[in-house]
Amino acid sequence: MFMKTPRILRPVMLVAALLAAPVHADLPTFRVEARPTALAYAAEATIEAIHQATVSAQMPGRVVELSVDAGDRVRAGDRLLRIDASEATQGVAGAEAVLAQAQAALTQARLEYDRVRSLAERGFVSQSAVDQARTAFQAAEAGMRAARAGRGQAVTVLGYADIFSPLNGIVSERHVESGEMAQPGMRLVTVYDPSAMRAVVDVPQGRFSAIELDSLGASVEFPDTGRRAEATRVIVLPAADARTHTLRVRVELPPDLEGVLPGAFARVHFSAGQADRIVVPRVAVVRRSEVTGVYVTDPRTGFSLRQIRVGELIGDDMIEVLAGLTGGEEIALDPIQAGIIARAARAAGR
Repeated sequence: MFMKTPRILRPVMLVAALLAAPVHADLPTFRVEARPTALAYAAEATIEAIHQATVSAQMPGRVVELSVDAGDRVRAGDRLLRIDASEATQGVAGAEAVLAQAQAALTQARLEYDRVRSLAERGFVSQSAVDQARTAFQAAEAGMRAARAGRGQAVTVLGYADIFSPLNGIVSERHVESGEMAQPGMRLVTVYDPSAMRAVVDVPQGRFSAIELDSLGASVEFPDTGRRAEATRVIVLPAADARTHTLRVRVELPPDLEGVLPGAFARVHFSAGQADRIVVPRVAVVRRSEVTGVYVTDPRTGFSLRQIRVGELIGDDMIEVLAGLTGGEEIALDPIQAGIIARAARAAGR
């Protein structure tokens, strides 16, 4: 006798039939294996000029003339500003007077020494008198040298009144205004050469531990304009910062690169050849709370969630796997559908 299946059991039997079939046969998967990938690392950087100088005052005085302002182009030797030299001029005058006095004293001491020696040769004075005259003459010579040095120092200080550019370039900043009082060591003007620029970045020291620095290359991205320039030279300074434990890296840019300013933001992309790494598509990675994982094919449940530890992004669509996968696994490219299949299998008691 034929018995009809109760209507309420039909959906359950349909689900069971679906679960008994290879439900993931049409779900796209990706075979995990070690693939040769570029060793790359990106870091934020700051642009600076390779040749830059901040000119400081070397004598006290009031700023009486400003010849340049920020943005002006200058050549090496151009006068940037002038400091009042009245005091320095008086110093030169005083030093010249001291020099004249020392010259007169030296002349007198020389004449006296010659006279005493002549008298000693004729037996009119003792050897002690000759020694005293010679000592006085030597002292006058020393005084003459000191006076000449004092005059030279005064003249040198007077030369500090005019401030000249040490290089060809652009004035990036003027630190004083006309009428201000300058003191030795006070910053006056900053000049940089725009034809030679570099990006400076601090990188965690562990990043370069397994990399041959001779093969290290880089390109510099300017996010504000979307431009990218290949580095002409990469220099890793041979000392780490004791506070941050980072290495300072200087990435030199091509000469005469237009539109690059000191202090601008940039992003440096380092590259150092290739290495075999476990990578998976980003779309296959699922994050649930604090768990990051992928759905691996399972002959019993269709798919099962496996926790992984991910590293850095590789390009735009791949991500490195540091732990959790060894290669040879098949993972789902659609983790949402894979999760639905896995839950349905668990509900069916698989």
